Amino acid sequence: MLAEEYMCGNDLSELAREIMRCERCGLSQTRRNAVPGEGPEDARVMMVGEAPGAAEDLAGRPFVGRAGALLDRALDLAGLNRSEIFITNVVKCRPPGNRRPSSGEIRACMPYLREQIEIIRPSAICLLGNIPAKAILGVQGVTALRGRVFDDLYLITFHPAAVLRNMGRMELFVSDLAKLREMRSVNRVRQL
Repeated sequence: MLAEEYMCGNDLSELAREIMRCERCGLSQTRRNAVPGEGPEDARVMMVGEAPGAAEDLAGRPFVGRAGALLDRALDLAGLNRSEIFITNVVKCRPPGNRRPSSGEIRACMPYLREQIEIIRPSAICLLGNIPAKAILGVQGVTALRGRVFDDLYLITFHPAAVLRNMGRMELFVSDLAKLREMRSVNRVRQL
């Protein structure tokens, strides 16, 4: 059954329930919890990561592990409040061993992400790393693309886990996130 058949039109909480019941790919067999995302339905800023990790799979919430703690700190330094941002991932279930999601797993989850964007209609969407940049924009090479804004909507930056591995990127990461403050004041997405 296609994810489009599950789409609920305009209710983020119903969509989250559908994501938690999803069995469109094999990740549903190995997950503890699906991680639909969290944040206000009227968020002006949306952040999209790759996939849940071990801590997120246990909690059923995005970015709650070490990378999440770094993201929280970077958001604070950039003058942003996590509680005002909708945070999700391209893939809603943890790939075993925290491997990168396969192209089939990404395809299975993309209708859910598209629906989340349609419901929230953010003014800015921050793509955290190569997986969301490629899935949404068809581009990759985050080191060269970070800090750039595409289509007046999408900002590409590092994934917080990449910053954890190289803390020398923290200043660049925070400066990228600070751009979201300006982007959130523009008109909301009208049509995708």
